[in-house]
This record gives sequence, C-alpha cells and structure tokens, in this order.
Amino acid sequence: MFSDLIIQIWWVIPLLVIVTLLKLPVVKGMFGELLVALMLRLFLDKNLYHRLHNVTLPTIDGTTQIDHLVVSEFGIFVIETKNMRGWIFGSEKQAEWTQKIFKKTFLFQNPLRQNYKHTKAVEALTGLEPDRVHSVVVFVGDSTFKTAMPENVLNLGGLVRYIKFFQEPVLDDEGIVLALESIFSGKQANNWQNHKEHVARLNTRGDENAARLCPRCGEALVIRQVRSGAKTGEKFWGCSAYPRCRAVQKVSA
Repeated sequence: MFSDLIIQIWWVIPLLVIVTLLKLPVVKGMFGELLVALMLRLFLDKNLYHRLHNVTLPTIDGTTQIDHLVVSEFGIFVIETKNMRGWIFGSEKQAEWTQKIFKKTFLFQNPLRQNYKHTKAVEALTGLEPDRVHSVVVFVGDSTFKTAMPENVLNLGGLVRYIKFFQEPVLDDEGIVLALESIFSGKQANNWQNHKEHVARLNTRGDENAARLCPRCGEALVIRQVRSGAKTGEKFWGCSAYPRCRAVQKVSA
C-alpha cells in the first residue's frame, strides 16, 4: 500500500512542476508564440508565405526582438504575440492598456506601440515602404476584448483570416527574395549570448547613466527636465540635436 502511495505522489510532482512553469511569464510567452507558429504553419501555404520566428533585428539604439514575420507577395506581416487572460481594455492611441482579472487590474504597454518599433526595424532593413509592412497583434489565451479594437488587433482564431484578407500583390518574386535576404543577413543568431545582450539593453532603458541613441537621427539622447506646466520637473530623454530633431522618450521607456 505504501508503494502505491509513492507511485501516486511520483506522478503528481511532475504535474505540479509543469503547472508552476506554465505560470511563469517567460514560459507563458514562449507557449503563446508556439501556438501562433503552429497556426501559421498549418493554415498558410508555405509556397506563398515564408514564416520566420523569434527574429532579433538591429536598431539605431540597440536591438528589437520580433515574435513572428511572414513574408509574402502581399507584404511583410510583423506579428506581436500576447498570451494573456481576463478582460482587455485599450485603444490605438492609449500608451497603456488594461488587463482585468476578477477584481485585480494590471496595466501593460500598448502592444501596437511596441510593434511599431518592430515594423520600423523591418522597413529600415529591407528598404520597403510602410504600406508594405503590416503590423499585427494577436492575443492567445483566455482573454476577451471589452473595448473596440483596431482591425489589426485580434485573437488567435482571426490571425490567418486577417493575413489572407490582403490580396493585392505588392512584392514580386525578386522583391520577396531581396526582403528575405535582407532579414537573414541582418538578424542576429538565436543563441543565449545574443538573447542575454538583448535583455541587458532592455534593462538599461530606464537607467539614466546608460548611453542611448536617438531612434530618428542617431544622435545621442540626453536627460532633460520639463520646465513649465503640470509636469514641471519631470525627466525625459531628449535628442541632443534639438531643435533640428525633436525626438523625446520617457525615462522609463
């Protein structure tokens, strides 16, 4: 009887470990990206749509990591994945969106703004016009939109349908090859060292002592303070080339 109890406990322990791991943000993110990758693989014709996953591209001020890229004659689709549950509130122009789980409320960065940097990195690398690079945000998990969302923010079930909605060719065969070659030549290798460096750059974005470059012109960003108005004394990153360049960023951005 004691041995039967040991056997039962032996099966429970791995299950508890798996449940605990699935609650970790990094594991949730990886699982969400895996679901999106599977959906793209199953329902997009590989002869028309070229899929790339977990792509890290260079930017003026470091690197940016893109969950999924789909390159086709209908343009390049830049896909940001969010594995979240609960009610989701947000709009295109809000800096932060809201996640509500029962009585708890959480704020998170507007994923459209997050994906904007991704699309700009793709445009810079490939030389394509903005209308040929499509931003897409897909939510997986048990989440429900409680406000009207832009058409390019959708759940997993609508992802493939949205991509296939684009039927006007904007790239010929040569353009597709050139775009793929640009991405493959520009992207970083998916190894632990590059991932660690990318995370380190993200962690220094709120550090006033960390050097930063302007995403618009490439000049140095410097810490400035608001001199008047309701936000007097508040710090922000401003371009050292001001007034020629008026780019600004939040210190915590």
